[in-house]
Amino acid sequence: MELPMIVSTDDHVVEPAHLWQSWLPAKFRERGPRVERRGVAGIRVVGPGPKYAHDFDPSGRPADCWVFEDLVFVQKRTTAAVGFAREEMSLTSITYDEMRPGCYDPKARLEDMDVNWVEASLCFPTFPRFCGQTFHEATSDRELGLACVEAYNNWMVEEWCGDSGGRLVPLCLVPLWDADLAAAEVRRNAARGTRAVAFSEIPPFLGLPSIHSGYWNPFFEACDETGTVVCMHIGSSSRMPSTSPDAPHAVNASVAFNNAMASMSDYLWSGLMVRYPNLKLAYSESQIGWIPFLLERIDAKWRDARSWLGDGGLPEPPSHYYHNRIFGCFFDDRFGVRSRHDVGIDNITFETDYPHTDSTWPNTREVAERLMAGVPDDEIYKIMRGNAIRMLDLDLDRP
Repeated sequence: MELPMIVSTDDHVVEPAHLWQSWLPAKFRERGPRVERRGVAGIRVVGPGPKYAHDFDPSGRPADCWVFEDLVFVQKRTTAAVGFAREEMSLTSITYDEMRPGCYDPKARLEDMDVNWVEASLCFPTFPRFCGQTFHEATSDRELGLACVEAYNNWMVEEWCGDSGGRLVPLCLVPLWDADLAAAEVRRNAARGTRAVAFSEIPPFLGLPSIHSGYWNPFFEACDETGTVVCMHIGSSSRMPSTSPDAPHAVNASVAFNNAMASMSDYLWSGLMVRYPNLKLAYSESQIGWIPFLLERIDAKWRDARSWLGDGGLPEPPSHYYHNRIFGCFFDDRFGVRSRHDVGIDNITFETDYPHTDSTWPNTREVAERLMAGVPDDEIYKIMRGNAIRMLDLDLDRP
């Protein structure tokens, strides 16, 4: 059959310059995030994460920068890469004028999705970072931070997704500094149809309590009750795996899935999947080929080493709680496709990563057809859209 239209579970939005100045309550706007154009002479990677250093110079290359409290966030071509040739997708500052409009304008995004054989798309943030770390780290004024999170979510639901006919799927943030406030924000957005929330793959890397501490239970309870899937993008802990401070950034990029692997082990041993039977997790941009080995390994430890490791309070092997409840996401993993039955044919989703450097836009259909060669039609449907529709409770393909 013809390749079904794709539901992408990992794309990104570059927030439009008006977002917080339009959506924040008036009393916060003067202190809220705003865009300023500055000259940038150079950008350097100075550590895993990745962490960047910027050389500001009025005579440097123009850059549109988010300014918030003491933070200056430089827009980079690597996060607005679509439309550039591969050799031009460099660590270079960029302005909105130079970006493809689909990066920040919802109408233009839908047009770019049409070109790319994509029906629906879930988008992670850029300036707030993958789970809203910016508002946790950049201000000690928690009232302002919460207002920024709420403003983002209102914009996401009402402006970015509002006129898309369900094709742009809302992904909301929570205030990371307060689990009760996070639970309340999950419920607020679930009441208007949102079924996805961004969260950190490894909260202690952000200086936050672990998922084993009990601190996050109100948040997980809210997600369980509302059917909200917890979406964790690689890098949502602000720390990428590395071997040494001076290792090439290519090392970090090559082993980035390690954080997702550690996080999945964390959840499967935590008992949370037993305590919250409707809790769903999604790992974005981590690929999928590593999952069968992890499931085999943790089941072996549960079976053979319980005498000294304990069983985590799990009445069933850890892999029992993986199937149909934890979703992997890939865009370039031939081994994972070959191992799809070990990964779990009901646990796999697909992405386009628009507008990042890894994005397959505008050739995603051709890429997907190559990856799906030899895969039965019913399995192609699940991987390209069916599993994502079920994961996000989308109003698509219903009888």
